[in-house]
Amino acid sequence: MPTTRQIVLNSRPDGWVTPDNFRIAEAEVPPLDEGDVLVRHLYMSVDPYMRGLMNDGGVAYASGFQIDAPLFGRVIGVVDSSRNPDFSEGDCVYGMLDWAEWSVARGGESLRKVDPDLAPLSHYLGTLGFPGLTAYVGMMLIGKPKDGETVYVSAASGAVGQVAGQLARIAGARVIGSAGSDEKVRFFTNECGFHDGFNYRTVPSIPEALRLFCSDGIDVNFENVGGANLDAVLAHANPFARFAMCGMISQYNLKEPYHLRNVNEIVSKRLHVQGFVVRDHSHLIESFIEETAEHIRSGRMSVAEDIVNGFENAPDAFIGMLKGENLGKRVVKIADL
Repeated sequence: MPTTRQIVLNSRPDGWVTPDNFRIAEAEVPPLDEGDVLVRHLYMSVDPYMRGLMNDGGVAYASGFQIDAPLFGRVIGVVDSSRNPDFSEGDCVYGMLDWAEWSVARGGESLRKVDPDLAPLSHYLGTLGFPGLTAYVGMMLIGKPKDGETVYVSAASGAVGQVAGQLARIAGARVIGSAGSDEKVRFFTNECGFHDGFNYRTVPSIPEALRLFCSDGIDVNFENVGGANLDAVLAHANPFARFAMCGMISQYNLKEPYHLRNVNEIVSKRLHVQGFVVRDHSHLIESFIEETAEHIRSGRMSVAEDIVNGFENAPDAFIGMLKGENLGKRVVKIADL
């Protein structure tokens, strides 16, 4: 069995994540038992939800990372050897695996096969993976955009935001996005077909930007940011607007959380505000992949990826993603197929 490099949790963050919170270690890959699969990793995902798992106790829906143990997340790999009849050498697979170059999927339970001929393998960590499914669940099952409505998507150039906005546009809504650079705004307007958008770093204020770009109010809010952004949307929402509460990336590294001032708008405007976690909808992934792959093939949907090369660069890639440095889904490439 090969040896593998792993990225382990060296310490828990106190506020912002730093490189010192990670450590690269070397480990022996254990032998396979009956039902196990040895996977050589090709691509590894870095996602905002992982920040919560770095805290002691993790989050309500998932246990956290352990000190001196490998972090884990979504990985695309290739089967090197298998003692499981459902997987053969050379199969391309997706699973929740260690941050490592090699890992053993015990019982193969975390793995599913992916088709390398349908799309680039890295797409299965973004638009054709759980970030894309997250966008679908939040926008189509909770937001339910209608023809002519106004939809607002924060963090609109990210892995989830770009898909959420395009799904709303395909449904006939007018889609407005926000992001942290002019380049990102050009991407989601020119490439993804959003109707308009703004750089939240350069506008006088988010409330003023929403009054300008969403002059008829907001019917659907896909919330990725939280904090002051959410406060502004609550004030500008139309009665009976739907809020798909996907993430709060502006809050993950704060020692003192932002306190919302406009929460009474939920009552007075009779807003539907629903949080969701994509793992509750994982049974939809295969049908979602089929439908979304067709959107991409037909040109109705664009895909942007931000690929960082090198296993050892995963901590910096993760930190940069939390700071908004990426345009599109950030993925770490570990090896070639």
